[in-house]
Amino acid sequence: MERIIAKAVSATEKCFLDESISEKKEYTEATMLLGERFSFQVAYHTDGLPVGIDGMWVKVRVEGPASDWVKIQRIESVPVRMPINVGCEDKNFLRTEPGLYPDLLKPYRDGNEIAASKRLQALWVDIYVPEDAEGGRYPLTVTFFDDAHGDLGSCEFVAEVIPAVLPDQEIAVTQWFHPDCLAVYYGVEMFSEEHWAILAKHIDVYTKNGLNMILTPVFTPALDTVPGGERPTCQLVDVYRRDGKWSFGFERLERWVGLCLELGIEYFEISHLFTQWGAKHAPKVMAHTENGYEKVFGWETDACGEEYPAFLKAFIPALIEKLEELGVADCSVFHISDEPGSDMLDSYNSAKNTVTECLKGQIIMDALSDYSFYEKGVVEHPVVATDHIDPYINAGVPNLWAYYCCCQINGVSNRMIAMSTARNRIIGQQLYKYDIAGFLQWGFNFYFTQGSREFCDPYQCNDGGWWVPAGDTFSVYPAHGGGAYETVHLLGFTAALTDLRAFKLCEELCSKEEVMAVIEERGEITFKEYPRDDEQILSVRERINRMIANKIG
Repeated sequence: MERIIAKAVSATEKCFLDESISEKKEYTEATMLLGERFSFQVAYHTDGLPVGIDGMWVKVRVEGPASDWVKIQRIESVPVRMPINVGCEDKNFLRTEPGLYPDLLKPYRDGNEIAASKRLQALWVDIYVPEDAEGGRYPLTVTFFDDAHGDLGSCEFVAEVIPAVLPDQEIAVTQWFHPDCLAVYYGVEMFSEEHWAILAKHIDVYTKNGLNMILTPVFTPALDTVPGGERPTCQLVDVYRRDGKWSFGFERLERWVGLCLELGIEYFEISHLFTQWGAKHAPKVMAHTENGYEKVFGWETDACGEEYPAFLKAFIPALIEKLEELGVADCSVFHISDEPGSDMLDSYNSAKNTVTECLKGQIIMDALSDYSFYEKGVVEHPVVATDHIDPYINAGVPNLWAYYCCCQINGVSNRMIAMSTARNRIIGQQLYKYDIAGFLQWGFNFYFTQGSREFCDPYQCNDGGWWVPAGDTFSVYPAHGGGAYETVHLLGFTAALTDLRAFKLCEELCSKEEVMAVIEERGEITFKEYPRDDEQILSVRERINRMIANKIG
């Protein structure tokens, strides 16, 4: 008798502990492109064990001609106490009550044992298709076994490789990277050798998931900090003041840029020059002065007073000169202030005007929702919330960027843990349709509470202290040894970027009209209107792959 019941299911499923495997639709084969990371899941539970015994320890092996391409991760359920905002009327959530939700991924290493039980669990299976692989069908068998009983149960999956290489990603994507959170979590000194090693491991995971632009903290980021509060000092640039004159040291910035380029970063976004929500103050700036190492600017600094703008007029040209020397000036962008509201237009514009001349020729972009900022020419390169983007699309804004965060939960796509992976992944189709040039999300690894009041353990608190729905504040968990564990909600977004690359290849071989005809076969797709089911996501990608296969013969 089989002691493990196993079933291959799609990566768009989420297997909750209290569900039945019979509820999950079997998914036994799919097409994929050369160079693609393709994912599916194996749902499983124990069966036929002696009375009173619910679980057992098992091992897993993968067999087949493409078994060397396969890596397995265990999906672990995490405590979610805030799956959705109280009072949210959106009905497109898998669940709305606190509980255990599948999300954390931990790598499985051959020969290790994992605990199986009568409760439904799942493995995340990645197929890394080599770019030089031969096209064809590759059957795989995933088997559960132990040393005492031998094989305990298995399931099969067929990977059909289309011999066309997935093209490079064109869209710029950033999820704000927070070095200070890593220093606090691991208890290491900021930019110590231990910290640099941790940063390298996390940036490596970052870039391998299609995130190719990185927030670069020239000064401690003026983000998600309660007015009057401070985040830990995280400053790549050394500042010196002698006899009223400013000078700068860029050694850490040079190391940061070199490390990021080595690991696959293509674009750099310089941390905001003014505080969030209106640009009324300066970020925290530490400097070596006649009085020692001290804070010279912060919440107490008027953004448009005399001293801070004078400082920026010395700093910005020196920074740009260094970026040019490092060869990244042309792939760097600057920020003034994050998410200014309609009542903050004047203060934002005043702050921007203090640095406009210094930043001449540089791209300045900021996340916002209010169309008047663009309409009045205050922000030439807006990064627009997906639930406020229609006026920008209708106006034909060139090189338009989009973003979502905690506020984008009614109707639009997002990555909250309580949302379906299909709702997460649909963003790929939306980005493709509207030729979105870049995408931003604010939390790759934010492990503080709201306003950065205090640290919160991501394994216990994934809502920023009853602040935002679980899944908004971070994409990865800090792993033992300084690495990063991926999550289901990260890989749902990664799959969306992969879909986007496949759409681009199909467009080259066919046309955008033909690609959109497949995407919108069931009706027009916008950022607010789209199919809510897994089947559309899976069938669109399959049909796009078939179109590619037909064109290459």
